[in-house]
Amino acid sequence: MFIIGHRGARAVAPENTLAALRKGMACADYVEVDVRQTEDGALVTVHDPTVDRTTDGHGAVGALTLREVRRLDAGGGEQVPTFEEVLDLVLGRCGLVVEIKEVGTEAAVCEAVKEHGTDRVLIVSFHASSLEVVREVLPQVKTGLIFSRLVEDPIGLALSVGAGILLPRADRLSRDLVEQAHAHYLRVVPWVLNTEGEVRRAAAMGADGFATDDPCAARRWVEALLAVEAAR
Repeated sequence: MFIIGHRGARAVAPENTLAALRKGMACADYVEVDVRQTEDGALVTVHDPTVDRTTDGHGAVGALTLREVRRLDAGGGEQVPTFEEVLDLVLGRCGLVVEIKEVGTEAAVCEAVKEHGTDRVLIVSFHASSLEVVREVLPQVKTGLIFSRLVEDPIGLALSVGAGILLPRADRLSRDLVEQAHAHYLRVVPWVLNTEGEVRRAAAMGADGFATDDPCAARRWVEALLAVEAAR
């Protein structure tokens, strides 16, 4: 099972910051960031529509300029990174999962990825339409469909937009989903698994990987699973 550091490594550093990414890169196969666009068109890594929860500032990301966002403290003195800073830090050293949070930002995200390199980049979104755009602009990049609510046919939806990975919320994971996905050559990567028991359960169902807030703890759990398998 491969490990994705959720928002870098949000359990041990401020989420979506360069500090969190560095922590995550120490143990994860991939690190993940959420990308939004500022009022003046810059791409920054913030999960929420506003900066209120994750910084000492207030307001919608899309109503703030890059300069205004950069003045904020994202925790521990960390700035909100630009997407370009993330690409510079991660690519060539670790895999990168990019979550497109907003419809309409796909072209800008794809252009930035194209300029920095597409090797070991995975672009994911809750928005199937965003994945369609990515497939058209960057057909060489793998994509993944995220879902948390009950979706009638997530496999069919993923296939219809050319996605190769399903990313269900942990409570939507089932052995039946994994088996059906694998039958259509889709990988299944649940989120967010933060206990050894959750990882063991996902492994037993056949999950291909998982996202976690603490990649180094998760690495220990995966290694323990592998040791058990090797001893059998």
